[in-house]
Amino acid sequence: VQLQASGGGLVQAGGSLSLHCAASGSTFSAYTVGWFRQAPGKEREFVAVIRYNRNTLYADAVKGRFTVTRDNAKNTAYLQMNDLKPEDTAVYHCAACRGCILSSLQNPRHYEYWGQGTQVTVSS
Repeated sequence: VQLQASGGGLVQAGGSLSLHCAASGSTFSAYTVGWFRQAPGKEREFVAVIRYNRNTLYADAVKGRFTVTRDNAKNTAYLQMNDLKPEDTAVYHCAACRGCILSSLQNPRHYEYWGQGTQVTVSS
């Protein structure tokens, strides 16, 4: 499966952005889609994930502010980000895995497919 993330931009603190992850090339509905982010000088970190069965999991830092959804008919996953903070500034990536186990969902190494990132910048 090929992935393409989009929707990043510059927003003031407290604002919102909606990221899209468009997939092509395979049966999107069978894949778990994760969102990760990487700030300059930091390691890539888990943000949120939506499994093939639509179960979701969030990092504590974004819980209550971010929502991950998917539309299998459109082969697209979404990350709605509200109440953005300067510390949310990073390059956001979407990734996909098939058959990945529950305990591995927060580890980027377990994702087989990655899209290009999209920059999110939150000004204070």
